[in-house]
Amino acid sequence: MRNTPTDAEQRLWLHLRASRFEGAKFTRQFPIGDFIADFACRSLRLAIELDGGQHADSTTDANRTRIIEAHGYRVIRFWNNEVLENIDGVLTVIAKEIAIARNERA
Repeated sequence: MRNTPTDAEQRLWLHLRASRFEGAKFTRQFPIGDFIADFACRSLRLAIELDGGQHADSTTDANRTRIIEAHGYRVIRFWNNEVLENIDGVLTVIAKEIAIARNERA
């Protein structure tokens, strides 16, 4: 997957790697337990997952989220179309989650 990211992953990565969120460095395709998160900020223990339509009502995704959370990460999920059609809204949510994570770690 790392060599062939989706359009949504590419678009979000352009914003995450540009260090838009001061002090929150994100990594692509980061292993957490037996899973690989699409993006992760290790210092703040945030994982971002992007989902396509095939993930609708997925019990596998719910289990995946529980396991990633069991490793101490907060999981933020977005639909691919959210990233492609409303990147500003997605970035606002990420900024809010970063603020929450920073407050919890303080």
